[in-house]
Amino acid sequence: MSKILTNSGQSERTYLPPAIHYIPPKSTHQEAIKEAHLVLFPVLSELLSNTLTAPSEIDILIVNCSGFCPSPSLSAIIINKYNMREDIKSFTISGMGCSASALAIDMAQNILKTRENSNAVILSTEILSTGWYPGKEQPMMVLNCVFRMGAAAVLVTNKREAKKRAKYKLVCALRTQRAFDDKGYYSAFREEDSDGLTGVAGETLRSNITILGSKLLPYTEMILYAFSIIKKRYINKSTEIYVPNFKRVVQHFCLPASGKPVIREIGKGLKLGERDLEPALMTLHRFGNQSSSSLWYELGYIEAKERVKKGDKVWQLGMGSGPKCNSLVWECIRPIVGEAQKGVWADCIHEYPICSVDQKSS
Repeated sequence: MSKILTNSGQSERTYLPPAIHYIPPKSTHQEAIKEAHLVLFPVLSELLSNTLTAPSEIDILIVNCSGFCPSPSLSAIIINKYNMREDIKSFTISGMGCSASALAIDMAQNILKTRENSNAVILSTEILSTGWYPGKEQPMMVLNCVFRMGAAAVLVTNKREAKKRAKYKLVCALRTQRAFDDKGYYSAFREEDSDGLTGVAGETLRSNITILGSKLLPYTEMILYAFSIIKKRYINKSTEIYVPNFKRVVQHFCLPASGKPVIREIGKGLKLGERDLEPALMTLHRFGNQSSSSLWYELGYIEAKERVKKGDKVWQLGMGSGPKCNSLVWECIRPIVGEAQKGVWADCIHEYPICSVDQKSS
């Protein structure tokens, strides 16, 4: 476990819940409930305060946590704490892994299409208190090392007056998965493929970016991609599949913070530069892998660096168990300034990027 931690790309400033600080860890249901309170209540309270939204104004509530699914549900816990309306539409999503937050946004978008003038709140977290593995099987120990405590709260709405205050407009939401394939269902990252993406995960990502590219990219990029497939299949099997250049339409990338090797493999597959990988690598270093909420910590990093300009597009890419791949593309609709002085990066954004992350953890 020490070796994994040393090579994980995470610093010693990441967070574990109180239950894990005991020797041995207290992996109980009650400790998990305490952790849920600890991470979810503060982020939702801050969201409501920052957006001047009352709990009674929330029409839809979606809470996602992959590994902890209590009864009463996490969404019921939130409704009870904030005394929300009796007719609120509430959902709790489990088992969706690191892609769940992006999936929840897509879910909220679909619900909002049937409900005019409504607010939806998405809460994303991963509860670690019940997930500690006490045995000695090395593959199982990885889970003890790579996940960290954290949560994010997001407000999305279709209210017209929100355009004056909102930061982003959702341009595209796309979900793809390969659970129908036994190889995909039972495995995650496998052998190297010729284009730099790993086996089953690579297939899942490729199908996602192909469909996403058809919605966003200019025709020239899609023609080059299609031609490379035809050439590889019928002319020269050693031909590399052309990777569409998403940097022609997307300025910022939030990649899965599952680990440094995964970030670099996806970056290699999409032909992204170090600056494009920086939000994911620095989020992993400072906060660790916070599962589905990591995408929002990465967006917070880009905002704190004041890199997002009006009209810029941000691609959030979530990959989870199954495997599944979910993409969100946002367009910035107003100037975003002053974020370095608030939020989770406020006390440390001046220290980043740390250029020696690879050297320290190699």
